[in-house]
Amino acid sequence: MSPLKIAPSLLSADFARLGEEVRAIDAAGADWIHVDVMDNHFVPNLTIGPMVVKALRPHSAKPFDVHLMVTPVDALVESFAEAGADILSVHPESGPHLHRTLMRIKALGKQAGVVLNPSTPVSALDHVVDLLDLVLVMSVNPGFGGQSFIESALPKIETLRRLVDASGKAIEIEVDGGVDAGNVGRLAAAGATVVVAGTATFRGGEAKYADNIRALKGN
Repeated sequence: MSPLKIAPSLLSADFARLGEEVRAIDAAGADWIHVDVMDNHFVPNLTIGPMVVKALRPHSAKPFDVHLMVTPVDALVESFAEAGADILSVHPESGPHLHRTLMRIKALGKQAGVVLNPSTPVSALDHVVDLLDLVLVMSVNPGFGGQSFIESALPKIETLRRLVDASGKAIEIEVDGGVDAGNVGRLAAAGATVVVAGTATFRGGEAKYADNIRALKGN
């Protein structure tokens, strides 16, 4: 089994010094940089737009994993792709035609992901698996960092693991929400390959980032 990838969420970073924070987590061992994009419409929070992603792009060569919590989503896909996103993940509920949205992401040369909210069933993927590079399981309701892990995410991850294995495709299974060193082992055992960790990465300040990431990796 490949080592679990750690994708620190910038939602928990110091927004006054985001460039420095990206460089710090890169140096501390982050595998991906996770960017939460929220519009205060699809989810009850407002974060950043493509100009911020473009400004951060020179600060790290690591993959930028951009989670679009916006609706309508299609109008912003190209903007974030041009800004430097490597992976673009969308919700089935964020646009009228999920298949078309994923096709657009792939046409832009980016990796495509689908995000499953706690109440979104795995069956939402039934007719788009062939287009996927990633499935993101939300283990909290999207909108804010620092929430508690929802246990029902575990059987969903197990179901996804079986689906991905049966597909024969190299689809990453990512988990976001309430992830910490205490539950990351269970997530990996259930079939996760990537975990998003905001609070668990940024807790304690820059001097602790490397230790925090090593703890999440079980080192």
